[in-house]
Amino acid sequence: MANFRISFIAILLFFLAFAQNEVYSQNTNDALRLGYSGLGSNARALGMGNSYIGLSDDASAAFFNPAGFGLIKKIELSGGLSYLSFKNDAEFFKTTTNYSNSNTNLNRISFAFPVPTTRGSLVFGLTYHNTTDLTGALKFDGTNNKDSWVNYFSLRNNNIPYDLYLSYPLRDAQANYIKDTTIIGSGLTQSGNILNSGVVNNWTFSGAIEVYKNLFVGLNLNVVTGNYESNNDYYEEDLNGIYQGETSPGEPKTTDFQLFYLNRLIKWDLEGWNAKFGMLYQFNQNARFGLTVQFPKEFDIKEKFIVNGRSDYANQTYFLIQEDYSDEVEYRIRTPFELSGGLSVNFKGLIASAEATLIDYSQIEFSNKAGLGEDYVARVNKDVKDLLGTVVNYNLGLEYTVPDLGLRLRGGFFVKPSAYKEDDQNFDKKYFTGGIGFLAEDAVGIDVGFAHGWWKDLGDNYGVNLSRTFQDVSVNHLILTVTYRF
Repeated sequence: MANFRISFIAILLFFLAFAQNEVYSQNTNDALRLGYSGLGSNARALGMGNSYIGLSDDASAAFFNPAGFGLIKKIELSGGLSYLSFKNDAEFFKTTTNYSNSNTNLNRISFAFPVPTTRGSLVFGLTYHNTTDLTGALKFDGTNNKDSWVNYFSLRNNNIPYDLYLSYPLRDAQANYIKDTTIIGSGLTQSGNILNSGVVNNWTFSGAIEVYKNLFVGLNLNVVTGNYESNNDYYEEDLNGIYQGETSPGEPKTTDFQLFYLNRLIKWDLEGWNAKFGMLYQFNQNARFGLTVQFPKEFDIKEKFIVNGRSDYANQTYFLIQEDYSDEVEYRIRTPFELSGGLSVNFKGLIASAEATLIDYSQIEFSNKAGLGEDYVARVNKDVKDLLGTVVNYNLGLEYTVPDLGLRLRGGFFVKPSAYKEDDQNFDKKYFTGGIGFLAEDAVGIDVGFAHGWWKDLGDNYGVNLSRTFQDVSVNHLILTVTYRF
């Protein structure tokens, strides 16, 4: 999911770039957007809290544990749909605003083919699946009696307020330039919204083999495609008529300031690759243990960053020249290794599973492919090292098969801790899950999985705690999976 927090160093980079009439959007949030693993594309797994590394006995092993393909005994064709609802209740200067966004996807098509062998098993799989849904939303509205975007960036000699006649140069008695300044300060109504959308798709080739009795190893090779778009509207309005004088001395049309508007649109085209190794050992018919190593994911990003803005006065409107503040760049993000282990136990039709994943987010790395300066990339990478740390995700799940009915009832819980070192547990992403499934004659399976997640977040429109939103995020995720074995 989208994380709307902007780190202090990223803010510094943001206005330093603006000062040169260039805009770079890259920061730790971009890294985490791709570094966080998604919720997968299997309804059975989701219903069990995505605690599936120690099970993975269907084609969703392409996401969880490729060694699980070795357990498949019949040709399998499966696919499904997913629905995500994202809701954000944001408090901004004691005013709470609700906003939501949603997305529906064809989230998986899988084919698994067991190769006849004299002993053991050899299984190959081909899968298209959505691994991450980037849907998000934020809306806020309130009066800021401490500061304004215009004032903050004017005092830092930013060109946007100057080009919109919101600031002017301050000079000494000899007409030497000192700095930019503005008459606009606090008391403005600040509002805005952010809508995020996009998906990360994987095209996966998988293979698994039983190397020793009940010991399976597997490998996934993934080609990654995807897209992402973030549309950010920001407003500052003088609803109380505080600033009636000329915001740019000598320009009579800049009297009676009414509104400042800024729109920032980010568009990504993604491509990349990664690999995952898995091992699964079946102790007997009732217990399994799995291990996986997710190798670093390499994402090549082609980004368009488009900026529009205007200032409204009683008798005049000024517009930014889009080309002066927009850019197209290419860069690469490399995510860290992920080490996971899971165990499942089946006791008289009741399956209990648990797993844990170790991730060091400080190993995320940007690299300059085209268009970003090496100094800039180095500063962002230092930001990542300073702010992000190591976490352990954990997942718990249950499944009970009702005798003689082929009906399966599921429940689970999992936690994805915040990657930021200084965050407390309120910022961890927590999910309760449930699901139901039906299997007819070991041939046709229909599964529905549901997850409800919640966490807190915060976001700064500029500076540090000068214009901050305090967010309560909740998500509902629904997956339908249909499986046919023959």
